Amino acid sequence: MTNPQNSVEVKPTFKWVFQTASRTIAFGFGSGLSPVAPGTAGTLWAWAAFLVGEYFLSTEDFLWIIGGGILLGCWICGQVSEELGKKDFGGIVWDEIVAFWLVLIFIMPTNIWMQAIAFGLFRYFDAMKPGPIGIIDRHFKDMATDHSRRSSLLQIIWRGFGIVVDDLAAAFCTLLVIALLQFLIK
Repeated sequence: MTNPQNSVEVKPTFKWVFQTASRTIAFGFGSGLSPVAPGTAGTLWAWAAFLVGEYFLSTEDFLWIIGGGILLGCWICGQVSEELGKKDFGGIVWDEIVAFWLVLIFIMPTNIWMQAIAFGLFRYFDAMKPGPIGIIDRHFKDMATDHSRRSSLLQIIWRGFGIVVDDLAAAFCTLLVIALLQFLIK
C-alpha cells in the first residue's frame, strides 16, 4: 500500500491502475482513466458490460454480482482512495458501474430509448447531485480525514461507503423517475 503522506503525488496511469485488482476494479477496468468525464465513461462501460452480460448471466446472477459489487466496492473504493490520498477521486468509477447495473437490472428488458433515458437521468442525478443526493455526498466529503497517517480498515470501508452511497441514491432517483415515466406512458 502507498504511504498516505506521499499519496497526493500519485497520478493514476494505465500501468498504475492495472498493477492491482482493486485499482483495476475501482477504475472500471480503465474507463475511469478517461481525461473527460470519467464518471460518464464508467457508466457507458457499465451499460456495455451489462448488455454483453445479459447473454451469459441470469437476473439472479446479476443480482449477486451487484450485491457483492456494492459490498466489495465499499472496501475497494475506500482502499484506492486511501492510496491516492483523496476522498473521492473522479477516476474511481466502480460506484457508477454497480449503481447503473442496479438501474438496468430493474428496467430490463426494455428498448434502447428507455435505456438511454435511464443513462441520461442517472448521469444527471450523479453529476448534479440534487436534493438528498447532494446532502449525502456533502456529508461524506465534509468528514475530516487525517492523511498524515494510515487509515484503519473501518475508516477505509466507511470512506468507500461514502463513495458508493451517493451513486446508489442517484440510482434510486433514476428508478423513481423511470417508474413515473412508465406510469404516465401507459
